[in-house]
Amino acid sequence: MSATSEPSSHGEDVRQMFDAITADYDRMNAVMTLGRHAAWCTEVARRAQLPADGHLLDLATGTGVIAQAARRLYPSAQITAGDFSQAMLDLAARRPAAESITWEPMDANSLRFDDESFDAVTQGYLLRNVEDVAGVLREQYRVLRPGGRVVVLETCPPRGILKLPVALGMRTVIPLAGRLLAGNKTAYSYLARTSLGFARPEQVAATLEGIGFTDVGWRRRFLTTNMIIWARKPGSTPGSAAQP
Repeated sequence: MSATSEPSSHGEDVRQMFDAITADYDRMNAVMTLGRHAAWCTEVARRAQLPADGHLLDLATGTGVIAQAARRLYPSAQITAGDFSQAMLDLAARRPAAESITWEPMDANSLRFDDESFDAVTQGYLLRNVEDVAGVLREQYRVLRPGGRVVVLETCPPRGILKLPVALGMRTVIPLAGRLLAGNKTAYSYLARTSLGFARPEQVAATLEGIGFTDVGWRRRFLTTNMIIWARKPGSTPGSAAQP
């Protein structure tokens, strides 16, 4: 699961890890989610609710699955997709129709864009890989136009009656799959560890509200181990799309 850069030794370690798993990234995502990952990315893009000819920023784009889904849903949109892994960006840029998307290296902690530059910000598996979650979300708030939406796809600790067996499975099955299918047990041990240690949807929602976002909502996915969270920057954008 990809992320953008942070100026620390931890960030550099994570960058190198994602560079190393690029070739097997999409296959592992499909295996670990039983084929649901692409559908979740499409849901993220749909919940962005871009207006006609809107401008989307897709952070932690990885191999560009959310950005490509957005291109299909919003043919006239301007889409800028960023990641801190150059290997991921290089792969994304070779995909069909990728030439209609702007791909660039990007640091989620300090975005180069002016205030109120985008109608929506999407992201896949970014927040659990940064040290300052609130700071990263504040940057997204800054670059959003009034009425713009942020949509987050992220892992989270399981809950409910299956909490313990699902957590045990994540600790054992994911690293094993990483070793057998991608030849990298370390990277997928990191995935399991950071997923189980990350915030619950309620906590991320509270952070968004504390920053100033409104209309916050979320849905858990896949035995409660993944979540999609959305929120809106107060104000209105002329011509904004209705909920798909």
